[in-house]
Amino acid sequence: MTKLSEVEKIKEASNYLHGTIRESLADEVSGTLFAPDQQLIKFHGSYVQSDRDLEKERKAQKLEPLYSFMIRVRVPGGVATPAQWLAMDELASRYGMPTLKLTTRQAFELHGILKANLQPAIREINESLLDTIAACGDVNRNVMCTVNPYASLVHQEVQVAAEAISRHLTPHTTAYYNLWLNGEKVAGQGGEEEIEEPVYGKTYLPRKFKIALSIPPYNDTDLFANDIGLIAIEEEGRLLGFNVSIGGGMGATFGDSTTYPRLGNVIGFAETDQILDVCEKIVTIQRDFGNRENRRNARFKYTIDRLGLAFVQAALHERLGYELASARPFQFTTNGDAFGWVKGRDGYWYCSLFIEGGRVKDTEAYPLREGLRAIASVHDGDFRLTGNQNLVIGRVSERLKPVIEQLLDRYGISERQQNSGLRRNSLACVALNLCPLANAEAERYLPDLITKIEALLSSHGLKDQDISIRMTGCPNGCARPYLGEIGLVGRAPGKYNLYLGASFTGDRLNTLYREALDEAEILNALNPLFARYAGERQADEHFGDFVYRIEELKN
Repeated sequence: MTKLSEVEKIKEASNYLHGTIRESLADEVSGTLFAPDQQLIKFHGSYVQSDRDLEKERKAQKLEPLYSFMIRVRVPGGVATPAQWLAMDELASRYGMPTLKLTTRQAFELHGILKANLQPAIREINESLLDTIAACGDVNRNVMCTVNPYASLVHQEVQVAAEAISRHLTPHTTAYYNLWLNGEKVAGQGGEEEIEEPVYGKTYLPRKFKIALSIPPYNDTDLFANDIGLIAIEEEGRLLGFNVSIGGGMGATFGDSTTYPRLGNVIGFAETDQILDVCEKIVTIQRDFGNRENRRNARFKYTIDRLGLAFVQAALHERLGYELASARPFQFTTNGDAFGWVKGRDGYWYCSLFIEGGRVKDTEAYPLREGLRAIASVHDGDFRLTGNQNLVIGRVSERLKPVIEQLLDRYGISERQQNSGLRRNSLACVALNLCPLANAEAERYLPDLITKIEALLSSHGLKDQDISIRMTGCPNGCARPYLGEIGLVGRAPGKYNLYLGASFTGDRLNTLYREALDEAEILNALNPLFARYAGERQADEHFGDFVYRIEELKN
């Protein structure tokens, strides 16, 4: 008999994710939830966190950790209205830390929400016509989509497909609106009497599931890092359908060789009207065959490697009742963002802004949050969150472009866009002080480390060279460090594993180069490689490709 993991037992007993969350919220003894509900709350879009900077002090005072909650807001394809931006900004001020986090999956995160404020915050998010259901948990998460509408005539069609997939795979449980919305139905969920989950079943998926869509030549969603990746294929401005990739995922566990990052395999081509069916059937294969005993090996990538790609393809074709067509040719040239103003093929202007670490905050020197609030107050287009934690001010009319340019100048946002090639291609997860899984700093530390690496690059004439660097506080890989040309993964406070050699297009993983390095050791390891790169690189060769080509990674 299968020995289910504890989380599987919690889901089984939860009555479709209700659990005892209502009772946990009413409990005034603790700032957190009952243990089983800490797992279930993820499906509703929230994680329990605590201020780890205060752990020792509070323990000495015989106090429990200073608990708070992170709320993640789904934004399919990253497209939000100015009104929704203002709503998130206001909620951050009223209920949490006075910042917004733009995630690597095109979602908003609000941090520092106290338990008593969790219900009103989630309710007000829904009033803005966004939601948090399935932003976390063992279900399909926020669906990503290329944000560059100027790149393709078919962008809007691909965005519509992303939104349709998101709706189709949203859980049907009534728990979400019973717990958070006083029983009021949320668009895209089942009716009040419906308790069945037609796709997920009673225990949902064995582990989280991620889907991304990209429009070549842009792979800004890091499509191959997803359980399902859909590559838009167009011809003369017409969307033909999508190549289908399966089995990507970033997470790993130190000391466990059965866990590893993996890139997806392209298994065929599907027409646009087949995509919902294809995605659903792939999800049901993971539902039925995924590992429910060991959560470390429960992602779809492990299901594929355990059963074999051919088995999974055959199961997919059987459930579809037809075979996928052969994959069509495509080429990616970058997984980064292009910054500055550009006019789209739709006649509107788009301005891509670098947001370091995805953290929208105000400082005395840089009132970024205030500036974006001012822009949102006058803008009548949209805001687009990118998969690289940046922001596109989209659909700007000719009339409003000079107004927004003036605001970008007034709040110092324009001058902050002059960055090195390394900084503008940087990603970092939250890590300390809030993430309970973090071994080391990431978001709070990477900007300073980049400044020191920039000095090395400048000495070799490389400061403007686009090089991707990604840092996480643990090996779970939220900032996709294994796809960085330079990847840094926290082992312990101040110590990082250094990975090198990923491609700049997101189609090759990097390789472990050195383990448990401190800052000085990181700089010493990189400097000679930068020197060689400056002198030995081929024309238009990226740093990751150079390091992969030379013998260094084989030593």
